[in-house]
Amino acid sequence: MKTLMKTLLKPLSLALFVAATLLTQSACNRTSPPFCKAIGGPESEEGNSLIQTSDGGYAIAGYTKSFGAGNYDVYVIKLDANGNLQWTKTIGGPESEEGNSLIQTPDGGYVIAGSTRSFGAGEADVYVVKLDAKGNLQWTKTIGGLNRDWSSSLIQTSDGGYAIAGHTESFGAGEADVYVVKLDAKGNLQWTKTIGGKYTDAGLSLIQTSDGGYAIAGHTESFGAGRGDVYVVKLDANGNFQWTKTIGELYSEEGYSLIQTSDGGYAIAGATKSFGAGGEDVYVVKLDANGNLQWSKTIGGKSDEKGYSLIQTSDGGYVIAGYTKSFGAGETDVYVIKLDKNGNACCAVSQTSQVRSRGRLGSPTSSIGSGGTLTTPTPSTSSGGTLTNQCP
Repeated sequence: MKTLMKTLLKPLSLALFVAATLLTQSACNRTSPPFCKAIGGPESEEGNSLIQTSDGGYAIAGYTKSFGAGNYDVYVIKLDANGNLQWTKTIGGPESEEGNSLIQTPDGGYVIAGSTRSFGAGEADVYVVKLDAKGNLQWTKTIGGLNRDWSSSLIQTSDGGYAIAGHTESFGAGEADVYVVKLDAKGNLQWTKTIGGKYTDAGLSLIQTSDGGYAIAGHTESFGAGRGDVYVVKLDANGNFQWTKTIGELYSEEGYSLIQTSDGGYAIAGATKSFGAGGEDVYVVKLDANGNLQWSKTIGGKSDEKGYSLIQTSDGGYVIAGYTKSFGAGETDVYVIKLDKNGNACCAVSQTSQVRSRGRLGSPTSSIGSGGTLTTPTPSTSSGGTLTNQCP
């Protein structure tokens, strides 16, 4: 169980996330110069979530072992449009905290969702942190039960509140269930839901849908065709269960990034071991509005590839970012793939996947608490990166 969740939630390194800016800007009309930065101290730092901010700069959330109050702390970094460091913040306690998802709020501030072992009701709780525009701490919340509860994805909802998806070992039907948490604008708990079965199920990506409801993509071992399948869950605006889908085959598949597409359907990017050219390939799945499979694609080489982030482009196609061990300059490289609207690319292999439906909905009573210490470290910075082109 521990190994699986570590694999599911393993982030890219901070240096890789900032290097991805260079790759993205090289293909468009640049409004700021390309750059490649590494930020950290003498120990370990990783960046799990990157956004472009309203001032044209960037903000990153992850974790740091070099700075802060405990073993690991939430690490928040603010860069300007040229990649220059403006400020960093750490938030945490005597044990370990991690930031997995970051958004900018309408007031110019930031909200981060992750996990905490220093505060809360159990071994680990969902951790939500609100900062103002300068990185000053406004509030923190913990949500969970007696065991381990984690968050992977955070959004701001149409009512000004927040919704979070992750997994829970404290509540639900099995070893771990998809965990969905709804907070109001001040971080007060409105409702929580669990979705899953007998074994391990996790929510890795969350969106609010055009009908005001929610869709979650992740991974299930309880249902599906193989050892683990992509798991897609649709809830209404109040968290009531509408449908679930599993997509995969004999081995293991995960869905890391979910979007609603311009036709009202859904697209998911992740990884597959059942299909493709190597040990693990980037996996892209397109569903219609009711969760029916339209197409799936695998992209990769003889070694391992994963797709962590997916967007739909103005031409109706898709771009995926992740990592590759098959191509590039080193052991692992940032991997950026452009698909057309039908999922075709210069390096794609089509596959036919099975789709099934199953899942149980629960409504646990979760405890909510707060805690955290804010520090302002001075990290070192460096830069570097090599761009290679896989396609002709």
